[in-house]
Amino acid sequence: MKRKTKVIITLILLLIIVGFFYYRYYFVFGEGTKAGTMNYFVKKGYVFKTYEGRLIQSGIRTQAAGGTIGSNEFMFSVTDEKVAKQLSSNAGSFLELHYKEYLHTLPWRGVSVFVVDSVVSAKPLAPGM
Repeated sequence: MKRKTKVIITLILLLIIVGFFYYRYYFVFGEGTKAGTMNYFVKKGYVFKTYEGRLIQSGIRTQAAGGTIGSNEFMFSVTDEKVAKQLSSNAGSFLELHYKEYLHTLPWRGVSVFVVDSVVSAKPLAPGM
């Protein structure tokens, strides 16, 4: 095989690998907003310290097979320090969060495929609720 052919095949294979990696870890599969009350928000991790949170959405969810009732929970990660500070200062508030959904996680991006990139609105809960 000629040297030029080897170089072309190597470049094509490299392009395929890069494309696959991008699609698997960086392609935004979906995005939207979720609203609810933030249950907890924490920075944790062994090597990569990431922000993780849980939003409790209003309403209930039933499972047809078991018949149990549970709350709708939205587990998410945060990569932006400004958004993390905003979420920390609004603990217990009714939040509307904008998120991006990826196909797979990366250790430095968090443990969830849902990554919150902005806080759309934050409303303190009325006393007595």
